[in-house]
Amino acid sequence: MNGTFDWPGFLTHFARAAAEAGFAEQVLAETAAGPLTVWERGETGPSIYVSAGMHGDEPAGPLALAEMVKSGLLPHDIRWALCPAANPTGLALGTRENGDGVDLNRDYLRRSSAEVQAHAAWLESRPAPDLFISLHEDWEARGFYFYEINLGPDVPNRAATILDAVRPWFEPDAGHEIDGHSPRAPGWIYHEAEADVPEGWPEAIFLAKLGCPLSFTFETPSHAALDQRVAAHLAAVRAVLDATGP
Repeated sequence: MNGTFDWPGFLTHFARAAAEAGFAEQVLAETAAGPLTVWERGETGPSIYVSAGMHGDEPAGPLALAEMVKSGLLPHDIRWALCPAANPTGLALGTRENGDGVDLNRDYLRRSSAEVQAHAAWLESRPAPDLFISLHEDWEARGFYFYEINLGPDVPNRAATILDAVRPWFEPDAGHEIDGHSPRAPGWIYHEAEADVPEGWPEAIFLAKLGCPLSFTFETPSHAALDQRVAAHLAAVRAVLDATGP
């Protein structure tokens, strides 16, 4: 990995890897930079939905998801749904927002963007997943951290497992405040199923409202090397799969 993100090349690379791994593609919307797609595989078992590329200046998530597909990290006894590039125009431009200046991860209540309109309609058309994993980055992070939205039993040791898995690449963010929140422990934000700004719903809040009982949003520090950020996402997802296995 050379530390850069090739958007057109990524589209081709992911499509090839996903098709070879048995995933089927569905195009949700066309954008000026390419299609907004989801990929699905499996008909039985627990359902897990993974999204990446919601912010176009956060390439580690899409690249990590492509590596998960290519390396066989995603077990076959699970019903998978993947959205590898939720913001095609932002990824093409390298901007947080889409090409129209909309932060898609604050648009799931208003649905002002064509991308979120199509994506939200797809999510509403299917049963809520048993688990949602979202891959993000944060320019201000001093280490790795994650959000947990949990509508079920509290499992504190699961958070420790995730943080320990990522520790070879990043220590947990030890700030007394992380992304405007008071962490439950270093690197762990235990978030209620309500948006910080009432009208600014992110994808994870939208899914909680649809009934998804558990979600993790992983945040790697954008200032670090891209290959380290990708590796940290891979480690975090492996830890979640091990800790929440079927």
